[in-house]
Amino acid sequence: MKLYTKTGDDGTTGLFGGQRVPKDHTRIAAYGSVDECNAAVGLAAVEWSRIRAGSIGAERELSSILHDVQNRLFDLGSDLATPRGGMHEAKIRRMGEGDIRALERAIDWCDGPNAALRTFILPGGGECSARLHLARTVARRAEREVLTLSRTESIGEHCIPFLNRLSDLFFAAARCANRLQGIDDVPWTPSP
Repeated sequence: MKLYTKTGDDGTTGLFGGQRVPKDHTRIAAYGSVDECNAAVGLAAVEWSRIRAGSIGAERELSSILHDVQNRLFDLGSDLATPRGGMHEAKIRRMGEGDIRALERAIDWCDGPNAALRTFILPGGGECSARLHLARTVARRAEREVLTLSRTESIGEHCIPFLNRLSDLFFAAARCANRLQGIDDVPWTPSP
């Protein structure tokens, strides 16, 4: 089978279940941002693996967290791409309470040893941290777009809370990556 189908040349795309919608439909924007977030996490994970190759312990745990997040983002994208009540609904995994709890455990693991925040911080420090901050901002956009979708279409009750926790996780993980590398967070310096 060829990668290109030409079926989207008219500006439409297919949802899982066969329905065709415009490529700028709110549902497509929502799961497109989830996909973009997954790509941003992939960049952070590759950077983390590069700088921590062969590491054990906390470094490996952060790698595992990022890998798990990528899999759950794929689940979320599938959830959003499959209208509720459609003919293929049984073939996909819907987001659940357990997914949110797993993020909360990961946030606690990442943030527990971090120094208390005394000021706002800027995205940066190390490259992996900066990439995780980028993933955080994409997750926030995805959250906004999923919220917009929820105003006109039925979505799962766990989709928005999952994205809300996810951006918190990326913030904690960015600080964790800096800490594990011995790099200080970059404090915001307000204008005088």
